Amino acid sequence: MADIRECHVVPKHVSDLLLPLRGLIGSMDAIETCPQIELAVGDEVTALVLRHLEPLSAGDLAKLRAFAQEHAAARVQWWLQPKGPDTVQLLDPGPELAYTLPEFGITMPFRPTDFTQVNPHINRVLVDRAVRLLDVQRGERVIDWFCGLGNFTLPLATRAGEVLGIEGSEALVARSRENYARNQAGRAQPLAPTRFEARNLFEITPQQLVADGRGDRWLVDPPREGAFALSKALADLHQDHVLREHGWTPPRRIVYVSCNPATLARDAGLLVHQAGYRCTAAGVVNMFPHTAHVESMAVFDLQ
Repeated sequence: MADIRECHVVPKHVSDLLLPLRGLIGSMDAIETCPQIELAVGDEVTALVLRHLEPLSAGDLAKLRAFAQEHAAARVQWWLQPKGPDTVQLLDPGPELAYTLPEFGITMPFRPTDFTQVNPHINRVLVDRAVRLLDVQRGERVIDWFCGLGNFTLPLATRAGEVLGIEGSEALVARSRENYARNQAGRAQPLAPTRFEARNLFEITPQQLVADGRGDRWLVDPPREGAFALSKALADLHQDHVLREHGWTPPRRIVYVSCNPATLARDAGLLVHQAGYRCTAAGVVNMFPHTAHVESMAVFDLQ
């Protein structure tokens, strides 16, 4: 039987699909070769990604289509994954899988295997809060570290003079560029010039920070491993002024968004005790109700 993987925050229409999905998989020829179903929820689409180890029969494909029609109210859309995440393909043409950030006039298309925040409603609160705390001014240059699809980058581009988004995944960088181009088209108020780069942020050096240029403000949103290398490089630049080539200066403010309080605390120790910052605000956002996990946010101002 397939393992039905769902996000922490499950809309009721998705919960109502669980037993019908069990019945569907149990009726398929490929019951022994479909190990899991993954879920991604957009504003208009409920994407179900079926992992199948062998090609699906015509009968099984017909059952998937019939299931989607039967549950049209839940906006079911099937995606098939025969091998790794890069092989995910939409079964039939349909509405775009995307979420919106209405406060900023941003629409973010994504693939169901891309990383997105699992609670789209709280994500809007998170983005709005982070942008307000960063307090970007027109004409300032902002760097968004671990930028992913551009969840913070594009909203920041509605406020800043220039934005640089840096992410470890080449695939996500490519989609960030596509999302920027899409959201730039037809805007009454154009987005700020924005560039995206792929880089291993777990091995970043002080010299690379200098090469990326000055950022008046930083948004840092790392995975659970945190941003130790980035914080250490910033600390090294603070302690060794010889490393500050070509007039490079550190950001005046950093907003650090974290899904792991332990690594946030570790990196905050570097920023406060070795990099010349003071923690001026901190709080949590309940991204994962009924679990022990929280999304933390901290503000660091240069002393």
